[in-house]
Amino acid sequence: MNHAALAALAVRRTAAAGLVLVALSVLIFAATEVLPGDAAGTLAGADATEAEREQLRRDLGLDTDPARRYIDWAAAAIRGDLGTGYVGRREVVEVLADRLPNSLVLTTLAMAVAIPVAAAIGLVAGLRAGRRADRAVSTATLVAVGVPEFLVAALLIAVFAAGLGLLPEVSLVPLGGRPWDSPEVLVLPVAALAVAATAAAGRLLRASVADIAATPYVEAARLRGVTGVRLALRHVLPNAAGPAVQVVAVMFAGLVGGAVVVETLFNYPGIGYELQQAVANRDVPMVQGITLAMSATTLTVLLLGDIAHLLLNPALRGRA
Repeated sequence: MNHAALAALAVRRTAAAGLVLVALSVLIFAATEVLPGDAAGTLAGADATEAEREQLRRDLGLDTDPARRYIDWAAAAIRGDLGTGYVGRREVVEVLADRLPNSLVLTTLAMAVAIPVAAAIGLVAGLRAGRRADRAVSTATLVAVGVPEFLVAALLIAVFAAGLGLLPEVSLVPLGGRPWDSPEVLVLPVAALAVAATAAAGRLLRASVADIAATPYVEAARLRGVTGVRLALRHVLPNAAGPAVQVVAVMFAGLVGGAVVVETLFNYPGIGYELQQAVANRDVPMVQGITLAMSATTLTVLLLGDIAHLLLNPALRGRA
C-alpha cells in the first residue's frame, strides 16, 4: 500500500470513528437525562423547598431544552471543555488529569500480565486444534470469560486478603499519593482485571492460530520437519501479528469497561471509581464528561488496532 492509499484509509477509518463517537455522545447525553433521581433535588438536600429546587435547576441550566443543552455540551467538548461537576464544582478535565494516570497504570499492568499468557494459551491451543490440550484450554478460558469481574475480585479478596492476609482488601492510597507508591495495593485489582482479559484474548488468538496452522504454508513447514517452538516462532507468530494487534486493542477496550467494576470494588482511585461516584451522586456533567472521554479513548485504540491490522496483513491491504 502506497502512502496516498494509506492516508486515504486512515482518513476513512478516522471519519467512521468520528461518526461513531458523535452517535455515542448522543446516547451518553440521552442516557444521563434519564438517570434516576433529580440532580437539583440531590444537591439542594432533603430540607430544601420546591422554590429552592426550581432556582437551583435554573442556576444549573436544567430548565432549558435538552436539545439545546446537548448542542452546548457537544460544542464545549469539541473545544476541550468537558464541563464542571455539580459535586465540589470540579472541572471534569482536571479530574481526568488526576485519575487517568492511576487507571492507565492499572490497565497497563493488567495487559502486561494478560498478553504473554494469552499468547501462550492461543499458541498451545491453536497448534493443537481439536486435541486434548485444545479442549482443556477452551473449556478453562470459556469458564473464565463467563465469570464476572466482581466475582473474580471477591474470590481474590476472600483468598489472598481475608483468608491469607497477604494483600490489602482495598486499594487505599494516602492523600496526594499514587498507587505505585504502595505496589501491594495494585496486585489484586490487576489480577482481577487480567483474568477475564487473558481468557478472552486467549480464545481470540487460538482461533487465529488455528486458521494459520491449517494453511499450506505451515503444513509445508511441518512436512519439512519444523515443529514445536520453532514452528510457532518462525511460521505462525509472524502471520498472527495482524490479528494479535486487533486482539490487544479489543483487550484494552474490555479492560476499560472492567476497570469501572474493579476500581469500585477495591476503592481504587481511578477514572472508573470516579464514574461510579458521579453516578451515585447524580453528578450528570461528571458522568457525561468521563464517559465521553472513556469512549473516545477506546475508539482511538480500536482505530489504531484496525489500521495496524491492515498494515500487517498484505491480503487485507489489497482489499482496503
